[in-house]
Amino acid sequence: MLFNSYTFLFLFLPVTLLVFFRLGQYSRSLAGLWMLGASLFFYAWWNPAYVALLLASILFNYAVGRALAREHSRGRLGIKRAILAFGISADLGLLAYFKYANFFVSSASAWMGNAWHVDPIVLPLGISFFTFTQIAFLVDACRGEVKESNFIHYGLFVTYFPHLIAGPVLHHKEMMPQFARSSTYRMHWENFSVGLTLFAFGLFKKVVLADGISPYANAVFAAASQGRLLTFPEAWGGALAYTFQLYFDFSGYTDMALGMSCLIGVKLPINFNSPYKAVNIIDFWRRWHMTLSRFLRDYLYFPLGGNRRGPVRRYFNLMATMLLGGLWHGAGWTFVLWGGLHGMYLVVNHAWHGLRAYMGYPAGRPSRMGRMAGTMTTFLAVVIAWVCFRAPNLHTAQGMIASMVGLNGITLPGRALFKWGLADAMEKLGIHFGPATLFYGLEHIWLWIAALWALAWFAPNSQQIMAAYQPTLEQGAFNRWLRWSPNGFWLTVVVVILLYAVTRMEKVSEFLYFQF
Repeated sequence: MLFNSYTFLFLFLPVTLLVFFRLGQYSRSLAGLWMLGASLFFYAWWNPAYVALLLASILFNYAVGRALAREHSRGRLGIKRAILAFGISADLGLLAYFKYANFFVSSASAWMGNAWHVDPIVLPLGISFFTFTQIAFLVDACRGEVKESNFIHYGLFVTYFPHLIAGPVLHHKEMMPQFARSSTYRMHWENFSVGLTLFAFGLFKKVVLADGISPYANAVFAAASQGRLLTFPEAWGGALAYTFQLYFDFSGYTDMALGMSCLIGVKLPINFNSPYKAVNIIDFWRRWHMTLSRFLRDYLYFPLGGNRRGPVRRYFNLMATMLLGGLWHGAGWTFVLWGGLHGMYLVVNHAWHGLRAYMGYPAGRPSRMGRMAGTMTTFLAVVIAWVCFRAPNLHTAQGMIASMVGLNGITLPGRALFKWGLADAMEKLGIHFGPATLFYGLEHIWLWIAALWALAWFAPNSQQIMAAYQPTLEQGAFNRWLRWSPNGFWLTVVVVILLYAVTRMEKVSEFLYFQF
């Protein structure tokens, strides 16, 4: 079931909330059990067969977590480590089978010239998210950090429908205490106002902005995958279109998840914080898919040694973490390349900081011009990497990037705009002037790109607008000029954008992160 569908919006969500709060007046256990059942029904809507897999994973990890908690209290370190290794191995084995079996077999077959084959395996929705969520639970149970053992709360922590399919990646210590609070089971009109506003913001971002620009990105990448030699403007137009499609698609999902959880009275962690405003790639990963970055840092980068064993080992750990992070997003060499590029970006960024410190430059806030240059450089690096992320294969990614860097020639419009002989000098460098043609259907792509670029760079994000009412676990930064409050003006804004978004839901499309 999709958040941006009529079935979800007008049937599943209102019925789930109504019954939850009615049951909550009499029994928190019954209300929690209802929400657990509703979350499983939400998951079963896609494929009922995989509900058994999800339940088996929950039961297995709950049992392993309880065993780890007992062994921690008894102080038997060896047995505890063996149980942890068993639990994590089983989780990763399940993920590897469903997500990577086809990829590994096809890659090995291609390298070794064999005809190995496995039947296509359907990837269960959200398996990466509920697997990582439970691995974090097992590690924390081994450390003695799990304080609650209520099975209904654990099941809700894993299956909670606002986060189940595409995140955020949750920690038990963030969620299970909230499910234990009596206030969670009573409806609060302030929570309802905040939640509906965030949901409206997210739905508008998804069905109007992300889905609005998606045909342009799809057309360019489809042409490139079919072997068409793209022009310079076509390649950049497609790359930027996908860059903003993914941005507003994921931002929209995040807002909708936060909003639905606020309706229930449960706060989720911030997972998206204007990443295209980042001044460097380190800053980007503190803003994009923040809970995944936190998981990779705490449960992979730090156990590998982090930055505690010298710069060379630090750079190796960064590369290993990002390569595995890329592979987490998808079973394909394009995702490995994407992760490798971001690993290389991070190594360069950390090395640059180390060089500046070695040369005695202060580590304070850069100048305005420095921030602008850093933001633009970071954005361009991210766009290049997104091409690999989106391309169906390495050949398509290579062709797109070749066109973007001008290897297939550069033709720009507006020769008269370049004065004082600059146009002549540019022509000597191989840059030509003329109609920068786009194939049919892309006439308005640059209008979309300009509008979405302005929103991503200059507009406040949802958490900043709503910061006074703290819709997330963390306190967001306040915006100076646009702040939400429950008044007539904002009610009108929310109703208008919600109604307009609903009229654009005739073509239901999945969120891009559903495939990961």
